Amino acid sequence: MKRIIIIDGGPRKNFNTASILQKFAEGASSVSDTIEVKTVRLYGLDYKGCMSCMACKIKGKASNVCKFKDALTPVLEDIAQADGLVLGSPIYYGDVTGQMRTFLERLAFPWLSYNDYSMTAPKQMPVVLVETMNGTPERNNSQGYGSMEYCIKAALGDFKRLIAYNTYQVKNYDRYELAGFSEEAKRQWRNEHLEQDLQHAFDEGRKMAENILTLS
Repeated sequence: MKRIIIIDGGPRKNFNTASILQKFAEGASSVSDTIEVKTVRLYGLDYKGCMSCMACKIKGKASNVCKFKDALTPVLEDIAQADGLVLGSPIYYGDVTGQMRTFLERLAFPWLSYNDYSMTAPKQMPVVLVETMNGTPERNNSQGYGSMEYCIKAALGDFKRLIAYNTYQVKNYDRYELAGFSEEAKRQWRNEHLEQDLQHAFDEGRKMAENILTLS
């Protein structure tokens, strides 16, 4: 059985990021019964960022999986044995959510060797980075996954990027102080692009699963 782990770094269970990731999961699951797809919501877990305990760097016991024990431990252990990884986050202030950044600290720091500064994960695998944002292709301040993109590429291999632009912030704009946004323009964009974004996510899920089976 092959496994794809999807990490949902968004706070809302049924909104933009969650919808894109759900379609990705459906696409991956459609390929074969031998592909298991597991989605983890970071906002549902009680965990911390890197504690600087250095347990992953102890001589003779060094590990490329975080040794600090909390609710994130089984997730990191699952990823170490996975065959594909998907990271999804809305973009806030040009960056991924705090939960996603905290998760990435715990994921990537054990990969780093302070002997030669190499980055080594337990295994390499296909990776897709998902971003959902209010910005448009022409106007946005997204820094993506920032410096962690280097760590991901160095340790896991090349990644794909999947972006959904100009997403709705809320369902009813009349209830909020959001005059800087035109709901009509948002609605028009949504009508023209949402189904494409969801289909793209489905297709990328299918491609990842097919790639995993081809390489097995």
